[in-house]
Amino acid sequence: MNTDSNSRIYTVSHLNAEVRRVLENEMGIVWLVGEISNLTIPTSGHWYFTLKDSQAQAKCAMFRGNNRRVTFKPANGSQVLVRARLSLYEPRGDYQLVIESMQPEGEGRLKQQFEKLKMKLAAEGLFAASEKSTLPEQPKCVGIVTSKTGAALHDILQVLRRRDPSLSVIIYPTLVQGEGAAIEIAQAIGRANTRNECDVLIVGRGGGSMEDLWCFNEEIVARTIAASQIPIVSAVGHEVDVTIADFVADVRAPTPSAAAELVSRDTGTRIQQLQQHVEALEFYTERYIQEHNKHLTQLQHRLAMQDPKKQIERQQQQVDTLTMRLERSIQQRMQRETQHIERSHQALLLHSPANTVQQQHSKLALIQQRLQDAMNRKMTAERHALSLKMETLDAVSPLATLSRGFSVTQSAKGSVIRSVNDVSEGDTLVSILPDGKVRSKVL
Repeated sequence: MNTDSNSRIYTVSHLNAEVRRVLENEMGIVWLVGEISNLTIPTSGHWYFTLKDSQAQAKCAMFRGNNRRVTFKPANGSQVLVRARLSLYEPRGDYQLVIESMQPEGEGRLKQQFEKLKMKLAAEGLFAASEKSTLPEQPKCVGIVTSKTGAALHDILQVLRRRDPSLSVIIYPTLVQGEGAAIEIAQAIGRANTRNECDVLIVGRGGGSMEDLWCFNEEIVARTIAASQIPIVSAVGHEVDVTIADFVADVRAPTPSAAAELVSRDTGTRIQQLQQHVEALEFYTERYIQEHNKHLTQLQHRLAMQDPKKQIERQQQQVDTLTMRLERSIQQRMQRETQHIERSHQALLLHSPANTVQQQHSKLALIQQRLQDAMNRKMTAERHALSLKMETLDAVSPLATLSRGFSVTQSAKGSVIRSVNDVSEGDTLVSILPDGKVRSKVL
C-alpha cells in the first residue's frame, strides 16, 4: 500500500473524536427553530428527538439536567426555539445537536428579543443603581401612567384612598397593550415630565401573557423611563412578570397595588407602629426590672450563705466529725493491740517453760508500757490539735469580738444597724453584749 508521506492515517474512533472537537469548538452555540418528531424519553430522563423543517432534519439530545428547566411539555409536532451546541455521537458517527434550552417558538422569539435588549441596555448602564433616583418620603402628588379603563388603575386608586386620602393623583391615560402602546406610554411619561406636576410616577398595568405585556419591553419605553426626571415605580403585571421597564425604573413593585403602597403614607400603620414601639418599651422595661430583681435575690442569698453564725455552725460540725473519727480510730487501735496481747499470752502459755514465761512476762510488761506511752502521746497530740482548732474558731467567733468590748446594735425589728442613716430620732435600739442585752432610744 502506498501513502503520501505527509498524510495522516486515522482510526475511525480517532477521526470521530477529532470531528466532534471541531464541531464543538468552531461552531459554538446556535439558535434553531424547528418541529419536534420521533420524541423518545427513556427511563434515564434524557430526551432524544429529531428537529426538522420542510427540507432537512437533525438529530437532537437534551439531557436531564437541562430539560428539567423546560416550562412546557414538548410533543411530536411542537414548533420550538432551541439553544444548542453542535456535537458528534462518536460510537455511531452521527452528527447531533445537544440542546441546552427550549421554548415554544412564539414565546421563545420574544424571550430572545427580550434578552438581546436587556443585554444591550445593561451594557449601556441603564440598569445601574447609581442611575436610579430615590422615591420621595412624603409625596404630595402621584402620577399614574396606565389605561383609564383597566383594573390596575382601580386597584391603585383604592389603595391610595385607603392609605392617604389627602394625596393628590393625576392620571395620564394611555394604551398598555397592542400596536402603538409603547409610543403612547413613552409620550405619557414625557408629558408628565414636561408638566412637572407630580413627585413620583407609577407606570404599569395588570397581568397578562408575555405578548400582552410586550409594550413594556420596547426600547422606546425603556429609554423614556431612564430619561425621566421624576422617579418612576414600575408596576407591570403580577409578581412573577418581569419586563425591561422593571430593570430601568427607579423601583420595581410586584403589583400595581404594591406600587400604590410604596408611594403613599399609611397613617393607620404609623399609629400601629407607634403602639408596637410603646408595647416593646414596656416589655423590655418590665424584663429589665425582673432581671435586676432576680440579681438582687441572688445577692441576698449569697449574703445569707456568708453569715458568720452559719460559718461557726459549719465549723463546729466539722470539729464534731473530726472528734468522732479520732475516738473511733483510738478504739480500733486499742482493740487491735489488746487482741495481739491476748494471742501472745496464749502462745506463751502453750509453748514456753516457766523461765521463758517469766521472760515473756517481762517483755509483755515492757510492751504494755510502750503501748501505753504511745497511746498517751497520741492522745496528747490529738488533744493539742483539737485545742488549736477550738482556739481558731474562738478567734473568728462574734462572741469573742463582743468579749473585747464591742457590741452588736439592732433595730427593734432585729435588723443590724450599720450606719447612722439606718436610724431615726425616737427609734428603739437593742445592743447585744457578751452577758446580755441593753435597750436604748435615739435622741
